[in-house]
Amino acid sequence: MSSIYTHQSANTRKTWIIMSVFLAFVIVVGWVFAQAMQSSAILYGAVAFAFAMNILSYWYSDKLVLAMTRAREVKKQDAPDLYRIVENLAITAGLPTPRVFIVNDPAPNAFATGRNAEHAAVAVTSGLLERLEKQELEGVVAHELSHIGNKDMLVSTVAVLLVGFVALLSDFFIRWTWFGGGRRGSREGGGQAQAIFMIIGIVLAILAPIVATLMQLAISRKREFLADASGALLTRYPDGLASALVKISQYPAEMRSANHATAHLFITNPFRAKNGAGFLTKLFMTHPPIEERVKALRGMDV
Repeated sequence: MSSIYTHQSANTRKTWIIMSVFLAFVIVVGWVFAQAMQSSAILYGAVAFAFAMNILSYWYSDKLVLAMTRAREVKKQDAPDLYRIVENLAITAGLPTPRVFIVNDPAPNAFATGRNAEHAAVAVTSGLLERLEKQELEGVVAHELSHIGNKDMLVSTVAVLLVGFVALLSDFFIRWTWFGGGRRGSREGGGQAQAIFMIIGIVLAILAPIVATLMQLAISRKREFLADASGALLTRYPDGLASALVKISQYPAEMRSANHATAHLFITNPFRAKNGAGFLTKLFMTHPPIEERVKALRGMDV
């Protein structure tokens, strides 16, 4: 039986392997496009634009997400039991106590947001508070605090930055080709080498955004497994989180206050995706199937 520590280290290692491959893929895509267009300036411009846009979204992400979900901040006197759980687990994790929010929604769910540990927030739905026992709620809060401690908001932002860069550059390359940029380059003496880069560039322009999105989703799923393991390490009771995930997944209705832009932040998919999905469907999931997460948690040795 594997331990919490082996699950934690394995998921950390897998995340960074995927991230390294992702970075290498983006560099290769950018280099091929630059060669085909015979202009590195375009590459630098796309990098700068994508970087600036994602830094802005990262800086203000917590305010945007909390506003979009209509989350209401609560103080210790407003929800003493919830606040005490967040406070105690934050101390155990060595984190500043994040701001605590409640989303008025009957569907049980939760999320964490914020650009760093000093500017973090944990939000739970009213339905979660109504349906979970104390140990289950502790498991969910520990999972969300682990996202903060593991710097998952930063990792997710970097992944989104890379996807945005690939999509932006691919779109620009297709437009440049469509309006005759490739033909002009050939007439100006690009030769056979540039023709080869043009063909490769067109193929990459079509496939690269899909591949980049799949890598981003793979990173997101690995961070969920990592937060499960890290959360179990905080509470020393993996079955609490496992039981909570089962209860959350069994709720029949979708969240009213979630949308597809924020779905990846929640502890489970707020749109009730089918858990027994096939291989292709799993590739495009923002979260691992509940069955796999529960199996991993209940297989941990504390």
